Amino acid sequence: MTKMVPLPSKAIIPERDAQKDPILETHRLGIDFGGLTAVDELTLAIGRTEIGGLIGPNGAGKTTVFNLITNVYKPTRGDIMIDGKPTGGKSVSQVSRMGIARTFQNIRLFSDMTVIDNVKVGLHYSINQSLLSSVTHLFGYKKSERDADERALELLSFFNMKHLARFKAGSLPYGEQRRLEIIRALATNPKIILLDEPAAGMNPSETAELMENIRRIRDKYQIAVLLIEHDMNLVMNICEGICVLDHGKVIAKGTPDEIKSDPKVIEAYLGKKED
Repeated sequence: MTKMVPLPSKAIIPERDAQKDPILETHRLGIDFGGLTAVDELTLAIGRTEIGGLIGPNGAGKTTVFNLITNVYKPTRGDIMIDGKPTGGKSVSQVSRMGIARTFQNIRLFSDMTVIDNVKVGLHYSINQSLLSSVTHLFGYKKSERDADERALELLSFFNMKHLARFKAGSLPYGEQRRLEIIRALATNPKIILLDEPAAGMNPSETAELMENIRRIRDKYQIAVLLIEHDMNLVMNICEGICVLDHGKVIAKGTPDEIKSDPKVIEAYLGKKED
């Protein structure tokens, strides 16, 4: 079991990451929509190689947190740091370039494009082509394309999907589409990946495979993973630190063992017993 250690902010990270700054930090993060506070006072830290979980009942504000971290939503208050640098004032694409990638609750692939071309979309930050070379196919264009193909096939091979490279993404079974979305996120060369309900719609064998793939991603690429998930078996078996939200507020932080025995968490999910 991973030993988690506290930071001065009272967030926790794995002991192995404690000698380096967290890859992701939020401090008293909040957002209001009109008169409604959707997220309030969220202080969170994710270690550089941590697999972390963000859980809570429906409507707790989990996806809103992801939208804040990626700057889709601008926070009403609080700060977000990626690799020690603030995200305030940056665009979504600039935040992505800082080293953050994500997937979505609903699969967002280019269904009519091939599998390999979907992965190459994620490589666009690392493909160094001028407008002139793209139009004329000169000045290193062909080498750049070969490099992109090789990198995309390498990523597909890691997930045993190389043989599907020329298939249309929309023709893949559901579980493989989910896997492809994660591969495309990895292609951006992130420092942390945010996975929004990656096991949604998966059967038990697909979920077990997903769990193994998340571990392999962390171990091979030495990056962090933060996931939103309702499958508690997956969360409790793969996450090292867990943050629990209810109505936009943090009600618990801790290890899986601490979280599953926390009375506030049990009440949030199951309701309060009547006297």
